Amino acid sequence: MNRFLWPLVAFLVLVGFLAVGLNLNPREVPSPLIDKPAPEFRTTLLQEPERSVGKQDLVGQVWILNVWASWCTACREEHPVLVDWTKRAAVPLYGLNYKDEAGAAKQWLQRLGDPYKASFVDRDGRIGIDFGVYGVPETFVVDKTGVIRYKHIGPVTPEVLRDTIEPLVRKLNG
Repeated sequence: MNRFLWPLVAFLVLVGFLAVGLNLNPREVPSPLIDKPAPEFRTTLLQEPERSVGKQDLVGQVWILNVWASWCTACREEHPVLVDWTKRAAVPLYGLNYKDEAGAAKQWLQRLGDPYKASFVDRDGRIGIDFGVYGVPETFVVDKTGVIRYKHIGPVTPEVLRDTIEPLVRKLNG
């Protein structure tokens, strides 16, 4: 009797794990960096390659980092949302141009509009790796002390801005 019971128990446990896994949202991958200091970085600006910027230059303000690339289809989907949002946003939006060619990135911003206060160059992807980026677009909300408070995976939508990012920014600025 026991030799028939153990395979049944193992099967039921496996079905339970599969049922739980199928109900998870893949866009809600928890980041180990939430509530931890943003990684240190220093890089050049896409539009002004002679200038560099780093995390310490941004401390003292709430800011948003949007990881994007001209080759990214999903970035094209979110781009008009960001362009429209930054016209009324009360927080600076910075871009991290991820593993992209500078010429292609500049043309993309010129053609589609530039929502970023500045775009940081991450040609080899090292800054993205430090932020835990595994695909573009990804968006981070960073508080005044340089601590990551939120990470959004995938294209930012008007609903995400309205329901999650804007209330969080108001709270962090409050």
